Amino acid sequence: MVGRHTARTARAALLAVGALVLTAAHTTAGAASPPAAAPLPSPAQALGAGRPDAAVLRALQRDLHLTPSQAMTRLANEAEAGARAGLLRNSLGDHFAGAWLSGTTSALLTVATTRAADAAAIRAQGAEAAVVPASLADLRAVKEKLDAAVTRADGVNTPVRSIDVRTNRVVVQATTRAAAQSLIARAGVAGQRISVRLSEYRPRALADIVGGDPYNIDDTYRCSVGFSVTKGDQKGFATAGHCGERGSTTTGAGDAAQGTFQASTFPGKDMAWVGVTGGWTVTPKVRGQDGATVDVAGSVQALVGASVCRSGSTSGWHCGTIERENATVTYEEGTVNGLTGTTVCGEPGDSGGPYVAGAQAQGVLSGGSGDCTSGGTTFFQPINPLLSDLGLTLVSAAAEETPSAPPASPGPEETPAADAWTAGRVYEAGATVTYGTVRYQCLQAHQSQAGWRPEGTPALWQRL
Repeated sequence: MVGRHTARTARAALLAVGALVLTAAHTTAGAASPPAAAPLPSPAQALGAGRPDAAVLRALQRDLHLTPSQAMTRLANEAEAGARAGLLRNSLGDHFAGAWLSGTTSALLTVATTRAADAAAIRAQGAEAAVVPASLADLRAVKEKLDAAVTRADGVNTPVRSIDVRTNRVVVQATTRAAAQSLIARAGVAGQRISVRLSEYRPRALADIVGGDPYNIDDTYRCSVGFSVTKGDQKGFATAGHCGERGSTTTGAGDAAQGTFQASTFPGKDMAWVGVTGGWTVTPKVRGQDGATVDVAGSVQALVGASVCRSGSTSGWHCGTIERENATVTYEEGTVNGLTGTTVCGEPGDSGGPYVAGAQAQGVLSGGSGDCTSGGTTFFQPINPLLSDLGLTLVSAAAEETPSAPPASPGPEETPAADAWTAGRVYEAGATVTYGTVRYQCLQAHQSQAGWRPEGTPALWQRL
């Protein structure tokens, strides 16, 4: 296996324009509203899609062939659809089989279920219903068997295993059909809704080229800064794990001493963070086109089909869509689980940099195939698992406080609930919390912020 530092690239930041969240006030029937409550923010307002960065809009127009109006509409639709899909995911439970966006402006949300009786409820939320044989949990179980059966030899010829919610199938990407069938047979999942996608390309970890906002590792390798983060009083940035090992030192612009890798995981996952010295200031910005910067407002996870843009130190700004989630990719150096696949191109020099959906951080570039001249695809390490696993807090642009009252204080003999909502924690879709004395369920995966309190952000939380 090639060493972790072999041919490591400076993979520049990928910036995405994907899901934000739905508009909608959702409260339990009979719950009284405060008499003079201010209007709750729409998803676009709450999560930054209502004021998209000009660089994001320009890149969307160019790469997705949109007019300015279509680009704005697409962002608004994607913001709204995320919460709508979350409401349906929670109500469908074990029958949920995935959700995705389609259409030039992401106007169509489709939600899949294994139970035909759910179709009416799905349509009532303004979504298209797809009744399919396998739930998302069923597909994940099949993929896990494939991943467990992969040998090092398989990794060469079957480098990617993923779930395609749009076809309700597990997809094995292989160089030959025989290689795919051999893996399927050994995993014992023949006939279980598996498709084979033939491709001569194998994803590789992109490295070793200077980019916009690059950094050097041990005076030998280069990668790109991802997102600014903090851990307690320590400031730093998130990046790809294949860029450096714990203890590796980094330098920034002008070869100035910058920091040290505090933690790094690769393979298995592709995540790391660098703690910087006092001479460096963390900001909520990522590098955009022509030297401009884009503010990051949070980390709400985008839907499959949502638009996503990337800023690369080598290849610059490029956009595409989110194609698949929870993909397992076998690189020459080893296998990485839980990646998100996109149609955005990438090149050596772009590694470790950020993907943003609208104003929402999505992840850091892990690897890909092809290039930005003839066309290519990339995979990113999602940001929320990175923040959660490494105990980090994303540095985000100052969000406007939502106009909601503080939660009711516990009585003299009461103590705060053990599952009380907390700012700075990563919540997965479906998680439940207590805010004041009220229970809420999470609609979209995100790291919570002080301005996103459950009662004032129905784009992210559903009152139970």
